[in-house]
Amino acid sequence: MPTAAIALRCRADHDRRSRPATTIEDDRPPRDQPAPEHAIPEDRRRLIGDLLLATGAVTVAAVEARFGVSAMTARRDLHELERRGLARRTHGGAVLPTVASHEDSFDRRLGLATDAKQRLARAAVAMITPHETVFLDSSTTSYFVAREIVASGVAITALTNSLPVMNLLASEAGPNVELIGVGGTLRALTRSFVGAGATRTVNEHYGDRLFLSVKGVVDGDTLTDADSLEADVKRTMIEHVRDAVLLLDGSKLEVRGLVAIAPLSQVSRVLLTDVDPQQAAALERAGATVQIIRSGPVER
Repeated sequence: MPTAAIALRCRADHDRRSRPATTIEDDRPPRDQPAPEHAIPEDRRRLIGDLLLATGAVTVAAVEARFGVSAMTARRDLHELERRGLARRTHGGAVLPTVASHEDSFDRRLGLATDAKQRLARAAVAMITPHETVFLDSSTTSYFVAREIVASGVAITALTNSLPVMNLLASEAGPNVELIGVGGTLRALTRSFVGAGATRTVNEHYGDRLFLSVKGVVDGDTLTDADSLEADVKRTMIEHVRDAVLLLDGSKLEVRGLVAIAPLSQVSRVLLTDVDPQQAAALERAGATVQIIRSGPVER
């Protein structure tokens, strides 16, 4: 072999040996480059969960492309979401768990269990002291509470992320109700505002009381919702009031939502209707103060 060729080959071997070793599946960027967006695993997994809720399915390749991570990291994220019950793994990706993914529109839910919601609303408003600050979540049960607030004429400051509740109070409540709308991204299905803007507004306020409902109660001790963004708003509301009151009819004890909101122990009281004694006792064992609302008028 010519001397020049031997010299070039030796130099190439030397350069190859002197290069730093590359770690397989290292998602960190080179030191001279900024960290990619969503580099924090928990933030990335939350966004993947939101993508799943929006589309119903996601592939490993889509996670790689969207978040700039390796295939191994994408699979690890999907595995963690499956472990939490937020996804079901498939070949090459994940889909929503079918058992808990269904969510009805606001308009459809508004016509369900109306007698029960009316009883719960009357009992809820009977708890209010004039001039309290009251949070109302985006549930249809809270809409019934808002209607009862209008009918009763009680003076309050109301904070809500529900567009129907805002419209009702703005048009019918009059000067007795000071309304603070919780803005954000509007979900057409539920006609509610969610996302970072909504939780930021809630975080900036404190209330005396919250009235909320949920998709279902799992195992008698965990509040759940069908959507992660809705769950975020409800969770933040619970953290910012002195007295969180959960309004439930018996059907909510037989279904479950996709996303955990909070332990039952974080609410102050549960108003229940259309339940049997065994169901009420199960909630009490989980640490809840339970009040069963029966048919007939509620004393104020």
